[in-house]
Amino acid sequence: MRPYDKPWKKTVFTLISILAGNALLAFLVAAFIVPHDIVMGGTTGIGIVLHKLYPNLDISLVVLGMNIVLLVLGLILLGKKFFFATVLSSVIYPLFLGLFQRIPGIETLTDNPLLAAVFAGCLMGIALGLVMRVGSSTGGIDVLNLVFHKWTHLPVALFVYLFDIVIIGVQAFVFTPNDILLGIVVLVLETLLLDRVMIIGKSRIELYIVSSKYEEIRTAILDQLEAGVTMSMIETGLLSESQKAVMTVIPQQKLYNATEMIRAIDPQAFITVTKINEVRGRGFTLERMDLKAERKNAKSEDDAGKDETPVVPEEKPQS
Repeated sequence: MRPYDKPWKKTVFTLISILAGNALLAFLVAAFIVPHDIVMGGTTGIGIVLHKLYPNLDISLVVLGMNIVLLVLGLILLGKKFFFATVLSSVIYPLFLGLFQRIPGIETLTDNPLLAAVFAGCLMGIALGLVMRVGSSTGGIDVLNLVFHKWTHLPVALFVYLFDIVIIGVQAFVFTPNDILLGIVVLVLETLLLDRVMIIGKSRIELYIVSSKYEEIRTAILDQLEAGVTMSMIETGLLSESQKAVMTVIPQQKLYNATEMIRAIDPQAFITVTKINEVRGRGFTLERMDLKAERKNAKSEDDAGKDETPVVPEEKPQS
């Protein structure tokens, strides 16, 4: 069982992830995006454009105002569930942004625009990943994406790209081509890191084993690796023999021990190794100990059944 599977622990973990993700996002915008005029999508991108046109305008206040308007729109059109899932990010991000922008010297962390873009893209991927891992979002333009999806039934990703293109296109009128290229660097790095962060701690290794000693391998995986096993009926291609194959999913750190154990049982075993992004269910996101207890009880009952001697009815003598 994961350490935050209990309801209150899961709530605390969710809140920490949302706060950390929004704080990191606000930091990178204040330290790298705004000082180097790097283009960005979302309400932050709109705030940056307005700040460029009106230097006295506070970006954090612009973002907060738009987020509140969009949040109310989401409450009306998308319902309370969306509202409560998004309200924290919609409010806390602009507050963090205003706080970080007031830290003296934060805009002078680097004078290299490319270095700023690299750090911004990497940190943005991590920040968004932390928020999205727990089923939340950063609010803002996401509301419009979901509203148009509800009205048109077209994919959400389509509206994500459309709104980003429009916002970045508007920024092209007030920023240089160099700023636009740096924004593309941020976008690419953000996408790469976001995918990585979303699956951290969830990826596993799947082993598929074909061997005539499948029963010994099954028992060894259950007892020595303490991993679950699924058996499937197969037919070998060359000899057309029917037998069973063994499939198991294990953490990456157990891969070496698993393959060595299988080779010790059957050096000729055919093994395929596949990386899986996420696994859910008993033994991973649900408790495994119950399964072990059930297996032991079933085994005990089977052994007891084998040891019992059939009772033969005593024949009565005929009179």
